[in-house]
Amino acid sequence: MSEAVEIERHRAAIFRTDLSRPVRLAIEYAIITQDTTFFDYGCGHGGDVARVANLGYTSTGWDPYYRPEYPRIPADVVNLGYVLNVIEDQEERRQSLIQAWELTHRILIVSAQVLINAPSKTQIAYGDGIVTCRHTFQKYYAQEELKSYIDEVLNVDAVPVALGVYFVFRSGSEREAYKALRFSSKAYTPRVRIPTKRFEDYQEKLEPLMLFFTKRGRLPVKGELENEQDLLSEFSNYRRAFTVVLQATDEAEWDAIAYRRSLDIQVYLALTHFDQRPAWHKLAPEMRYDIKAFFGSYEEACGVADAKLFSLGKPQVVQTACSQSKVGKHTRSALYVHFSALCDLNPLLRIYEGCASRTIGRVDQATLIKFYTDEPRISYLFYPEFDADPHPALKASITIDLKSLSITHRDYETRANPPVLHRKETFVTPSYPHYEEFAQLTQLEHELGLLKHKSDIGTLEGWKKCLIEYGVEIRGHQIYQVNKS
Repeated sequence: MSEAVEIERHRAAIFRTDLSRPVRLAIEYAIITQDTTFFDYGCGHGGDVARVANLGYTSTGWDPYYRPEYPRIPADVVNLGYVLNVIEDQEERRQSLIQAWELTHRILIVSAQVLINAPSKTQIAYGDGIVTCRHTFQKYYAQEELKSYIDEVLNVDAVPVALGVYFVFRSGSEREAYKALRFSSKAYTPRVRIPTKRFEDYQEKLEPLMLFFTKRGRLPVKGELENEQDLLSEFSNYRRAFTVVLQATDEAEWDAIAYRRSLDIQVYLALTHFDQRPAWHKLAPEMRYDIKAFFGSYEEACGVADAKLFSLGKPQVVQTACSQSKVGKHTRSALYVHFSALCDLNPLLRIYEGCASRTIGRVDQATLIKFYTDEPRISYLFYPEFDADPHPALKASITIDLKSLSITHRDYETRANPPVLHRKETFVTPSYPHYEEFAQLTQLEHELGLLKHKSDIGTLEGWKKCLIEYGVEIRGHQIYQVNKS
């Protein structure tokens, strides 16, 4: 079984469990691995403890009410999940955070209920359940308030992972490596086009070098490659070895990987401007090597990144970047992009989106990103049936005002007439798995005249009415004629 298939099976196993959101994210981001120990501080009945153990990880937990007999032991990863918001006494709340941090060798996961704005109510709680109906105490934080509280009590720089979820790192370099990982483009190793005799003779030894370049966009330095000694004994240096790779593959594809990696670094460094930018020695060694390879110096790299960031203060810069984007669907006041295409955007727009996500972290299960061109706002739109439903209905949205950093949530699931999507291929790139299927449906709909009246078909009821008028129905991205009685 290939490594990719094994990883996908493991991810599927994670989603089949009832893991709490913070712990699930920690596993997805490889915070919890086979090589780490996990401790759940305030674990309740121990549900996450058991589920993490069932996935093959070392796991234990303690709770003052349900598992007081279990010891509180140090671990690589400690989870303080939705505990702070149920402790009424402020000093006890503070001590719980401190004690969990004292048990943490590497990373503390802190989560709590957070409040966000909603038009239908003054505010709504966003998190894994609301228990106020039981008449128990609940402390609801604002997203930024929760970070400020963690930072102040522990004297740290907590990293937002999702709404109400933060990772707190012991190591500054590990924290920065994690933050940089969020902006890494997905790259694929270029395929072999001309299998030269020399390449075939050394292919097994060259493959780790190819994988390394695919990941980092550069050649390794001494000590970075596992089979370094074996490879260098044949070629004396990495450049000569990579010349053999270039003879068998398309050099332009490797150049594109390097270019995208340099853009990833610019996006990461631009967003470090909002925090205390890490000193050179606080960066992970591989990041230092990346910066030296692409920019020559840390100062030069930061200068390039800051120039892009500061340019976003001019509204026309965002407008122009959106209007010129070859990726996404354009409207008069916005650019809509599928999440999978985020790294294909102009780095200015990637930095702009990072200004929003740096506040809330990952937006779980969001499908599209909406860049407003007439105001400083970004929305994350949820279409859970995007792939399967030919015209999925909007379920929810989260909008961030980039001036105030206020967060607004809208729920469309109970609405009788929610917005629906058309021309799905325009949101994604041609490499998206269902691109051709989406495009073929749009072509057929266009030929039949179904898309002529844009203002009428933008909602579920309007679209249903259109299909009835034309005597068709759509099933599985196929159009069928309906007999009119």
